[in-house]
Amino acid sequence: MAMPLSPRPPILAILGPTATGKSALGIELALRHGGEVISCDSTAVYRGFDIGTDKVPVSERRGIPHHLIDIVEPTDEYTAARYVRDTVTAIDGIYARGHRPILVGGTGLYYRALVRGLFPGPGADVSMRARLDRIAERRGVARLHRLLQRVDGESAARIQPRDRKRIIRALEVYFLTGKPLTEHFAATVSPLAGYRTVAVALSPPMALIHERVARRVDAQFEQGLMDEIRGLLAGGVPESARPFGGLVYRQALEHLHGMRNEAETRALITRENRHYARRQLIWFRKEPNLVWLQTSGENPDTLTAVETLLATREQGKNSS
Repeated sequence: MAMPLSPRPPILAILGPTATGKSALGIELALRHGGEVISCDSTAVYRGFDIGTDKVPVSERRGIPHHLIDIVEPTDEYTAARYVRDTVTAIDGIYARGHRPILVGGTGLYYRALVRGLFPGPGADVSMRARLDRIAERRGVARLHRLLQRVDGESAARIQPRDRKRIIRALEVYFLTGKPLTEHFAATVSPLAGYRTVAVALSPPMALIHERVARRVDAQFEQGLMDEIRGLLAGGVPESARPFGGLVYRQALEHLHGMRNEAETRALITRENRHYARRQLIWFRKEPNLVWLQTSGENPDTLTAVETLLATREQGKNSS
């Protein structure tokens, strides 16, 4: 990775919970400051999963290049380590074009991997994974998640209770090393150590987030979420594909199989997204060096605040 030259503008990160207007703010800032957007979203990387992941349609990106969206097939395994490599490559390319990288998203693990680094970790232990898998089969994944809460509360807070694969990996690391994932993360070096970064986190009132989440869920169904899922299945994407296990798609698949009606499914997705927003806030609150703004991304005051922050940071750097 080439080290950046001092005249280069800092990387700008727009972070925060779901449904807070991060994408709109990122695009507006990119238009004003010669930027290109890099997605920081663990589901946006998968092709074909559009409506349930709230990807900004190409027609609404206002000509701004977006990176790390639709880059892998649904059946691929995409990891935080690969995200870091892909993002660093994107950042180098954006700087080479004389533009500013603008990181936008709400996947806390991906952001932490960028700014703190990832540890190599122990290799897979087949026997241990088999034992953990048997526990999940006999007693449910929730049992493993409760165990993770006892030994690594931070990882349990960011990993969804049904995300069997990530829960097992976190437990595997703990039992093999005697340390939680978060301790290993703290001992790593950031891939962005040579870059300047300005990071902003959006946190509008929770009542507003709840309202926006409900509207978004309704819009997803009206835009054809169920038809999108049927098309993916008809195209050969198995229900075991990772993005089908995420929010919105998991509950919608259950609806498709008759577990609940549409109204109940909408209500469930809304509740789960609200819970997810709280978990995202908890995660980002533990990240250092974030500037918190208590507004949504579409609020003109938010744009003004971010531009003022950028001007202050860049002026301070140039005068030092």
